[in-house]
Amino acid sequence: MIKTSKDILNQWMRAVNNGDIQDLLGLYDDKAVMIPTFSNRLLDRKEKIKDYFEKLANKEELSIALHENTIITQNLGNNIYLLSGIYNWRFAVDGELLNFEARFSYVIDSTKPSPILHHHSSQIPRTL
Repeated sequence: MIKTSKDILNQWMRAVNNGDIQDLLGLYDDKAVMIPTFSNRLLDRKEKIKDYFEKLANKEELSIALHENTIITQNLGNNIYLLSGIYNWRFAVDGELLNFEARFSYVIDSTKPSPILHHHSSQIPRTL
């Protein structure tokens, strides 16, 4: 079943918000590359992606919310999409609930059962 890029993003967000690492990993292609929000490493294997999300899932009060009006979807052809936008990470650090706005981009092949081919997310700089 072919899903829209927005469906895939919503599934990804539900998995993050539910702490469902297996569902989250199931969205990433075996050859996916991830440039994560809270790491200075490039993650080019599912094992590395899993380690990253397991560490993140241990954060107290972890959640993510989408800024709906920021979503841009580009059809690259052959059911390949580039999805970009802004989301807000929230979790507690030393007992204080903090927000981290981040911009993201995904390359998605909507015909694959594990549709995320590339995922980049970086915190929005506070100043230029």
